[in-house]
Amino acid sequence: MDQVLSQEEIDALLNAMNTGEISEDTIEEEKNDAPKVREYDFRRPTRLSKEYINTLHMIFEDFSKMTGNVLSTQLRTNVSVDLAAIEQISYDEFMHSIPRVTLLGMFHSEPLKGTQLLEINPQLCSLMVELLCGGLDVRTQHPDEKIPSLESFSDIDLALMRELFKEIVNVYKTSWKDIVELNSKFDTIDTNPQLSQAMSPNEPVVLVTFTVKVFEISTFINLCIPYVFFEGILDKLSIRNWFDSSKDDNEDDSLEIKRGLNNVEMVIETKLGDVQMSFADFLNLEAGDVIRLDKKTTSPLETYIEGEPFFYVKPGQRDGQLAIELLDKMEGEEDQ
Repeated sequence: MDQVLSQEEIDALLNAMNTGEISEDTIEEEKNDAPKVREYDFRRPTRLSKEYINTLHMIFEDFSKMTGNVLSTQLRTNVSVDLAAIEQISYDEFMHSIPRVTLLGMFHSEPLKGTQLLEINPQLCSLMVELLCGGLDVRTQHPDEKIPSLESFSDIDLALMRELFKEIVNVYKTSWKDIVELNSKFDTIDTNPQLSQAMSPNEPVVLVTFTVKVFEISTFINLCIPYVFFEGILDKLSIRNWFDSSKDDNEDDSLEIKRGLNNVEMVIETKLGDVQMSFADFLNLEAGDVIRLDKKTTSPLETYIEGEPFFYVKPGQRDGQLAIELLDKMEGEEDQ
């Protein structure tokens, strides 16, 4: 596409032509000989297309929700985790964007390549350790109190945070299950990211940033994924491929769903009829009294499942126990 000039550039060219400083032939020659240059920032390499980034947004939206549930369970308080941004940068730029002292969890996901990094800043680590050690009452009473950042991590801090990292790694594996089956395993924790040699400085990475809110404190968690991780699954990141309606249903998944539904317990109730009586008559009821209902003994009864109308039935006995025989669906059941 031809370059679009601003009004100031157009006026400058016209003035130069009028004064003889530049000729039309020179302009045409420069236009033909000028190389077509496109700006490219090597510090922010763009390797994944917008379509792939949109797919990653859906994956990490699920990851953020599941991570919030896991952290809420582990810390015994409400933790809100939301996806903030997905950027394509270099590993060196990521290293310079995080604190000098922070907690960097490293893990890998077979069969894909590369080491993934999860960074939690010292302030959030301090709060998590406090809550894991039973500081919930203090934080509930003083939610606005400033949390001190850890300048160093003790062995107890690292042991507690290591278990928390493992839980988040399991969530990471689950969030990718619709794209690829991963075997994600936690490797180690590093407290000095500047000494980390996980990747070369110029290696392109995808930086996923999440906002974390605990009580009135809002901060961030960063997830760094190298580009080599995506090389083997680029075709699967296409939204058209992911939501292809022509794909055959997985029989194993269908059987698993049916197997799970078979174990669901439901409340089934059969309504014998209605009756109205005074409170005095109700208090005077004794064993052996007969209550006259508004239904005939030959009329079908109504059966409800979880409070919803289901079938007309006939009461009876089978093997010495009370039973019902299904007769017909109740009106409107087809819409359930």
